[in-house]
Amino acid sequence: MKRLNILCLLLWASFNVTLSLIDGLLPNGNFEKGPKPSDMKGTRIINPYAIPNWHLSGFVEYIKSGQKQGDMLLVVPEGAFAVRLGDEASIKTKVKVNKGSVYSLSFSAARTCAQEEKLNISVSPSLHAHEWGVLPMQTMYGSEGWDSYAWGFRSDSNQIEIVIHNPGREKDPACGPLLDSIALKTLYPPRASRDNMLKNGDFEEGPYIFPKTSWGVLIPPLIEDDHSPLPGWLIESLKAVKYIDSDHFSVPKGKRAVELVAGRESALAQIVRTSPGKTYDLSFSVGDAKNYCEGSMVVEAAAGKDVLQVPYTSTGKGGSIRSKLRFKAVSSRTRIRFLSTFYHVKSDNTGALCGPVVDDVRLLGVRYPQHA
Repeated sequence: MKRLNILCLLLWASFNVTLSLIDGLLPNGNFEKGPKPSDMKGTRIINPYAIPNWHLSGFVEYIKSGQKQGDMLLVVPEGAFAVRLGDEASIKTKVKVNKGSVYSLSFSAARTCAQEEKLNISVSPSLHAHEWGVLPMQTMYGSEGWDSYAWGFRSDSNQIEIVIHNPGREKDPACGPLLDSIALKTLYPPRASRDNMLKNGDFEEGPYIFPKTSWGVLIPPLIEDDHSPLPGWLIESLKAVKYIDSDHFSVPKGKRAVELVAGRESALAQIVRTSPGKTYDLSFSVGDAKNYCEGSMVVEAAAGKDVLQVPYTSTGKGGSIRSKLRFKAVSSRTRIRFLSTFYHVKSDNTGALCGPVVDDVRLLGVRYPQHA
């Protein structure tokens, strides 16, 4: 019996170690283990295998926090080091995963040179053309000089290769974004239920949020595939939405929510099956994240062609209100959509974008609408 208990304990420990390798930083994902001086020429890394667990291609620099680029001070979000990808440069690593599972890749990045910087993210081997994405970095949403991003994919193998590539075309080949803190999280896409026709209406399932950061994670624009890093939801706008947690922000319910940080260009949507002629109630919470985002806000909720504008006055100290849109479905599929009517910036003089928070979204059929 004692041996059996020990065996069970070892199996439990092994199982948890396996999970911990998937949910969290990739091996040396923060680049704190760096190249030897003999592998460097100034800040440039000249040995493609100089950073443990990574393979480098092209002009890649190893940047120390506080290092200067002209008059600009380069900052690192976590730890002391990051890498910078020059034009056509890339970094890649191999990771063991579970074939068929859905994952979210989170990482932090900062623009250092061009206004049009972007990153290509890809996973191989892949049976589907959509296992790659382009993440634009024209807009900086945070005030720290950094933003964290998330990208979702389905694994087609038990071992994958993750590649992050800078496709830019700059006059200076060294110009490019800084990268740090690269992590994976297994996603468990939720299903609709009798209590809620929407999938992941409470936003509890989503990308990895770095525990030592206070700026949330951006879900990039134009996310429309089945492997969204925010399961069940589409980002059908030109700008990102921000995924936030209760450890660093005020959240109306649970531990996670979404902040609409770019006005009408920051739209969150989900398409749900409905019965034509039937009446439904779409209920949701609107609030502020307690992040110096103050003033008169308006969240626009839409169910097909039915639209409700919900005003909310934020003092920047947290809080929320509950609202409801009743509508009659006109087709077998109805698009549920949320956006912020106005742009907002924080009142702390940083100029950082912010906006209202949406959480706890529920959709249910109304049995007796005539008595409502």
